[in-house]
Amino acid sequence: MTRLPSLAVILALACSPASGAGEWDIGADVAAELRSFVESPRFPDQLEHFQPSTAINLELRWDSDDRRHQFVIAPFVRLDAEDSRRTHVDLREGYYRYAGDGIDVQIGAAKVFWGVTESRHLVDIINQTDGVEDIDEEDKLGQPMVKVSLLRDWGQVDLFALPVFRERTFPGRDGRLRFDPVIAVDDAVFGNDGDTGADHTDFALRYSHYFGNVDLGLSFFNGTSREPSFTFGADPQTGAPLITPVYADIRQFGIDAQYTADAWLWKFEGIVREGQGDTFAATVAGFEYTRYGVTKNGADLGLLMEHQYDGRDFPAAPVTVQDNDLFYGARLALNDTQDTSILAGAITDLEDGTTSASIEAERRFGQVWTGELEARLFLAVDRDNLVDAFARDSFITLRLTRYF
Repeated sequence: MTRLPSLAVILALACSPASGAGEWDIGADVAAELRSFVESPRFPDQLEHFQPSTAINLELRWDSDDRRHQFVIAPFVRLDAEDSRRTHVDLREGYYRYAGDGIDVQIGAAKVFWGVTESRHLVDIINQTDGVEDIDEEDKLGQPMVKVSLLRDWGQVDLFALPVFRERTFPGRDGRLRFDPVIAVDDAVFGNDGDTGADHTDFALRYSHYFGNVDLGLSFFNGTSREPSFTFGADPQTGAPLITPVYADIRQFGIDAQYTADAWLWKFEGIVREGQGDTFAATVAGFEYTRYGVTKNGADLGLLMEHQYDGRDFPAAPVTVQDNDLFYGARLALNDTQDTSILAGAITDLEDGTTSASIEAERRFGQVWTGELEARLFLAVDRDNLVDAFARDSFITLRLTRYF
């Protein structure tokens, strides 16, 4: 059973004064969040309309005087009043790092992000998704690793050994944004034959460099898929239906590239994956165009569009709703002293017309407070689309964060 740390202890540490170089620096933020669902739930036992919660991020950082040695400890805590599975603790980061001449070594739990596109992160495979935080797959669990980076004139090579597999988190019976029945996370199956345990080491590498106006990344991963497929069955004792996650052994090749031309950013991510049925490819390609100074106060407006393609076969491969979809949106940055920004967009399935939209707005209040509004709306849903499970789960989230 996971034991939650004392909130008083965390806040006491967070309020301690920061230190200088060669000593520990301590920072933290505490967020009060209210998620409000517009409609009544679709499945039995789900919460009705309001889901209040609190999130705490703590970071302790130490750098040696010569900046060659660094320790980072960054735990995360979510306390949810409605969904017990969403109440969880995770060590997002907890590592030692050595920065030498042309070499960088990192040991411990860390988060690594690969990719350039906005609507989907195909090549980003090192960290597992924290699925109880949101459905956008932006939140990640800390991944234990040994990472060695070689820094050369011809580019950077990152080598990863990942000795511990993290299973994806899913909402519980009380939670919204879930399937019916609840996914049986305790009965997960590992390996292509179902007889491989979770405790084996995965490996990955990535080469990255820039060539003129092109930023290029090439990656390879060999290990347990972070993205599970599912089997449908029944509990042998009760006969109740079950959805069981299956984490197969895979090999994935990835490429991400971004070409910069004045106000235009042309973006591409692509993968080829084997180990989950037939070998398949998936891509995301599109652009972001920024118009600077659209108001007399200097606001910037960015326009985004991306196409998502995925050639996987269901049910051998994990199911996805992003197989032939178009993302379109806009990003407004007011460039004011409060750092006000708004990102709004929608994704439409080009085959059945299913459309979902999202709005994310953020503004700082004073020096230590930030207010955020997020909305995810399922506007038009075809009954045969996987998104139909969430058709009654449109929600608005208000979040107020205090930084220490």
